[in-house]
Amino acid sequence: MGRWEPGARERLVVAAVDLFTEQGYDATTVAQIAERAGVTKSTFFRYFPDKRELLVAGQETLSALLTEGIAEAPADARPLDLVAAGLVRASTAMGPLNRELAPRLKAAVAASTELQQRDALKSVSLAAAMTAALVARGVPDPTAALASELGLLAFKRGFAAWSEGGRAEEGELAGLLLAALDELRVASASLG
Repeated sequence: MGRWEPGARERLVVAAVDLFTEQGYDATTVAQIAERAGVTKSTFFRYFPDKRELLVAGQETLSALLTEGIAEAPADARPLDLVAAGLVRASTAMGPLNRELAPRLKAAVAASTELQQRDALKSVSLAAAMTAALVARGVPDPTAALASELGLLAFKRGFAAWSEGGRAEEGELAGLLLAALDELRVASASLG
C-alpha cells in the first residue's frame, strides 16, 4: 500500500462511494475503504475522522469559495447578485470527479438515514456561511438568510442538472447554477 502516494484523499472518496453503492453505507467499513483505495487505515484517519465525513469532503473549500465570491462582488450588488457571485466562484471547484461521483453519492445518501442527516447538516452549514458573508456585506439578517437559502437551493438544483447531464462544457456548471437562481428569483417574486 502506497502510504504517501499522491491522490490518496480522492482515492478514498472514490473507494467509499463505490463501496457505499455496492454494499450500502452501513455494511462498509473503514478498513474496506482503505483497502480499496490502496492505503492504510491510518492514512484514512489522516484525512477523515470517520466514514461519515467522506460525504462532506470538500465542504470547507465549497464554503470558502461561496463566501469569497460574495465578499468580492461589486459594492452595489443586490443580495441575490451577491449570492450569484458566490455560486459562480463555487463552480470553479467542481470538476469531472465531482460530476462522476454525484449520482452514486446521491443514491448512497438516499439509502442511509445517517448520511441523510449528515447531508442536512452540510446544507445548514453552507447556508450559514453564506448568510454570514451577506451580513458582513451589510445585508439585513432576514434578507441574508432568505438569499442564502435560495442560493443553496439553486446550487442543489444546478449541480443536480450538471451531474445528471451529458458531457460537460467548460463553465456549464456556472450557467446552470445561475439559471437555477434566476428561476428561484422569479418564483419567489410570485409568492406575493
